[in-house]
Amino acid sequence: MSLSKKEGHRTLTSSLVLGAFVLFVSFVSRGECQTPPPTPCSSYKSCDQCAPNTKCLWCFTSNNCTDYPVSWLLPPPSLCPLSQARWGMCWLNFEGLIIALAVLGGTALVSIVVCCCCCCCCCKKRSVRNVERKARHDQIRKKYGLMSDSDHPYSKFENE
Repeated sequence: MSLSKKEGHRTLTSSLVLGAFVLFVSFVSRGECQTPPPTPCSSYKSCDQCAPNTKCLWCFTSNNCTDYPVSWLLPPPSLCPLSQARWGMCWLNFEGLIIALAVLGGTALVSIVVCCCCCCCCCKKRSVRNVERKARHDQIRKKYGLMSDSDHPYSKFENE
């Protein structure tokens, strides 16, 4: 085969591959990316099915799964008492969740305040020690005549 026939063969092959790809893509159905409609909370019949769904709330007093009232931070008592409401996990009620979050938040705030106070105290002590050290060093310099009693340190060079 000559060089021009090889190039023609490559061009024909690449054209056939491209055409087959376009044909394949055109036959593939263009399915819409739709998510299935969400399962209504009322269809869940147990806490294990209901609680992991963040849009649902399980109430042990009525043994039913309801939509979480997103307009409220906490579910109102008319919907379900906090001690009987489960959200996210079945073993922890809202009262326990509130107490646990309050303890964690309080611990974090106290820790931050204690760290800030410790840092401030250390800085004050350091500055007091620096002032005392400078005073001691100045006394030693005066004792050995290394420091003149002038107002600024460059007076030594002005006298020369």
